[in-house]
Amino acid sequence: MANPTARLNFKAAMVQVSVPATSANLGPGFDCFGLALDMRDRYAAQILDEPGFDIDISGEGADDVKKDKNNLVIRAMLRGFEHMGSKDFTGNKARGIALRQLNIIPHGRGLGSSAAAIVGGLALARALVLGGEQLMTDEDLISLGSELEGHPDNVGAAVLGGATIAWTSTDSIGSQIGHAVATKVDPRIKAIIFVPEAHLATSKARKLLPETISHHDAALNSARTALLVHALQSRPDLLLEATTDLLHQEYRTEAMPKTLALVNKLRAAGVAAMVSGAGPSVLVLHTMDDLEVEEIMKVGAGSFTAQKVAISPLGVE
Repeated sequence: MANPTARLNFKAAMVQVSVPATSANLGPGFDCFGLALDMRDRYAAQILDEPGFDIDISGEGADDVKKDKNNLVIRAMLRGFEHMGSKDFTGNKARGIALRQLNIIPHGRGLGSSAAAIVGGLALARALVLGGEQLMTDEDLISLGSELEGHPDNVGAAVLGGATIAWTSTDSIGSQIGHAVATKVDPRIKAIIFVPEAHLATSKARKLLPETISHHDAALNSARTALLVHALQSRPDLLLEATTDLLHQEYRTEAMPKTLALVNKLRAAGVAAMVSGAGPSVLVLHTMDDLEVEEIMKVGAGSFTAQKVAISPLGVE
């Protein structure tokens, strides 16, 4: 942990970072699996000598994103500065932040747009401070990002790239600490995303989940979760079986009936389809050839925009 009374030395030049989209859960791995997708939001920031925030946003949701201290990237930057030692960012000398934000990741579609903003803000803060790499490690990025996001699955994948397994632990004062580790992805595995026009807030999707499930369903789900690690690493032929979920997806049908209908239709055809995060996008993991992919992409026509997307081996950079 950084010295809370330290004075930070800021770089004068503008810094830039990019953060991948992420898909959480991957079927049975509720709140623990994440996958980085090669669709990146880009952020640039510079420290100003005058107080205030100079924020310019373009791309996805540009008109809806806050342009003040409540901007999620700015909030994450301030939390990052606090972690590294600046309890009061302005300190004895009033300072401000210039932020340029290019959003590519669709908002409210279960593709990790909020995690990207949070991880991007923390990474910008680290890059703007001399010695920032020593004051805030990738492990710190994950724990701080999880604190801001509320769970570590998307954050872990956004920081580390590839496929990740996330979990939380409890510290000595009872706070939840987010962690994540990377796991190998078989290079044969590719992805397709089906993105609808409709948005869905994660908080709304979570409210539809039951308080309890049967021991039978829990046992089946945990077996599929374990199998998914092996399928991702070296047995893509097991992806359909390994992405079977009994924990959360069907319970969310009320909020996104077209999403679950598409998932079930694709799975009935032997395709490893799943709800991306809290939805309403659908993620497909596959090893199909180009002709097969083109046919599968037609299945969601009318309600979804289908897009081939690579799995990103890199997280924030």
